[in-house]
Amino acid sequence: MRARWPVALTVLVFLWAVGACGAAPPSGGRDGTPLPSPVKALDINQVARDKVKNGGTLRWGLSDFPTQWNYNHADGSLANVKVVISALLPRVFRSDERGRLSLDTDYVTNARITATSPNQVITYTINPKARWSDGKPITWEDFAAQWKAMSGRDGSYRADSSIAYENIKSVARGSSDREVVVTLAEPFNEWQSLFTPLYPRSTNASPDEFNSGWINRIPVTAGPFQVEKFDAKGKTITLARSSQWWGNPAKLDRIEFRHVQPTTMLRAFTKGEIDVFDIGPSPENYAAVREVWDAVVRQAAGPEYRQLTFNGESEVLSDLRVRQAIALAIDRKAIMEIDLKGLGWPIVTLDHHFLMNSQYGYRSNAGAHGAYDPKRAARLLDEAGWKLSGKVRSKNGKPLRLRFVVPAGVRVTETQAQVVRLMLQKIGVQVDVARVRFQDFFTKHLLPGKFDITAFSYPSSPFPISSAYDIYANGEPGRGDEVKWYSNLGRSGSSEIDQAMYDAGSTLDQKEVIELIHAADALIWEKVNVLPLYQVPQNVAVRSTLANVGANGFYDLRYEDIGYVS
Repeated sequence: MRARWPVALTVLVFLWAVGACGAAPPSGGRDGTPLPSPVKALDINQVARDKVKNGGTLRWGLSDFPTQWNYNHADGSLANVKVVISALLPRVFRSDERGRLSLDTDYVTNARITATSPNQVITYTINPKARWSDGKPITWEDFAAQWKAMSGRDGSYRADSSIAYENIKSVARGSSDREVVVTLAEPFNEWQSLFTPLYPRSTNASPDEFNSGWINRIPVTAGPFQVEKFDAKGKTITLARSSQWWGNPAKLDRIEFRHVQPTTMLRAFTKGEIDVFDIGPSPENYAAVREVWDAVVRQAAGPEYRQLTFNGESEVLSDLRVRQAIALAIDRKAIMEIDLKGLGWPIVTLDHHFLMNSQYGYRSNAGAHGAYDPKRAARLLDEAGWKLSGKVRSKNGKPLRLRFVVPAGVRVTETQAQVVRLMLQKIGVQVDVARVRFQDFFTKHLLPGKFDITAFSYPSSPFPISSAYDIYANGEPGRGDEVKWYSNLGRSGSSEIDQAMYDAGSTLDQKEVIELIHAADALIWEKVNVLPLYQVPQNVAVRSTLANVGANGFYDLRYEDIGYVS
């Protein structure tokens, strides 16, 4: 039996839109000392609560307005859903800007591992004041219902991902309704990812309620704000300070989330119709916002990274030496400079497959594999039998040609493809840039492996192994000679990588975790499945008088602390 968690069927991918857009882990230094983030990790104008004014309305621009508001649903795991429900629903742990976790004691006053043999057991103590907006207490039954819905055992629940939940053996009542005892089937050191956000048991009671109960509505909440008005037709959600909230009261009277078309977002901001919006990777909007007298661009490293994926099963790239050569011939810093020109962001490449530049424990493991070395690339191609004949390499009379697939209309991917084409041309490799329909990009090209190279953004999280495991997990035998790769779009892996990831995710000795993550990362660099480029910066336009909101990266905003200052 393989040492791995079952593979999720959902591809964890974020694409840039057109023209836009618990114990803390150990230290990251090789000598045991913490390393500072090489990029800015947080920019939200942090101000103490007692310095923030009471009252006021914040108008928050959303680039899209989803219909599904169950974040745990396959159609609801979206950035804008998370922005809204984070003000409304319980969480067990919250992250700081470096991805370090701490209990959210407004909801859970204690959560700890209470047994490791024969199984890992986690015991949660729920805050006795914690209640849903319908008056019902938050109890162990809410945890149990969410586990059953998310476990993958009943396919009628269209859960976004069952990773971690399918490793749960049981969820039981402890000494009271406010104590939850969770038993795991296998050890799992990223257990803090479970039950955040937590939905009420009524949501998870049946597939119908799970799948449909939160379409164009948010029926139950338990946070510093409550839903005052949900206008699906007008695509606006108005939250008001909750009188039922047991924690620190919200500073703002209201938060109004409103959908604004991306093409008119800047105009709405400059006219004073919205107070916050995500600029995305637009140098034009970045420059324009900086000219607005009462505005500022908050900028920090975001929970997303750009990368190139190499198809390890394609006719040419199935040779590891060729994949290594192609990676060496790509100047990652040059790509980053082109992509982020005009955004005022430092040129720092991402040299890790699990940890972002801003995450605690990060260090570069790229070594020679991540260097720009076209001479070595040429030698590797020679060794692989691809000899230079004129301007193009060939082997057995066949030219060395790669197909770089891009989704039509995604400007950053198109640019990266053209830059890579010119770089590889220098070592005698032809690249054909193939533009495909946006809606067909994954389903008809990436998932069936009909490409050589492609580019897009992957999300990252404070849970590096469980969030990235399936990207690098080895394939499983299918019918005949078929190999099922699931979310591993690079279609290359090994049992050694699987074991290294399993070790990193299952050890309960926190002193070992980071080094085991680095060990798994080093193996992936050798395989050349994904070539990381850079951690994507967040660029958020906000009113200069707003505090505790902006570019938050891994940091979980405290919505009750957001407000205005003089």
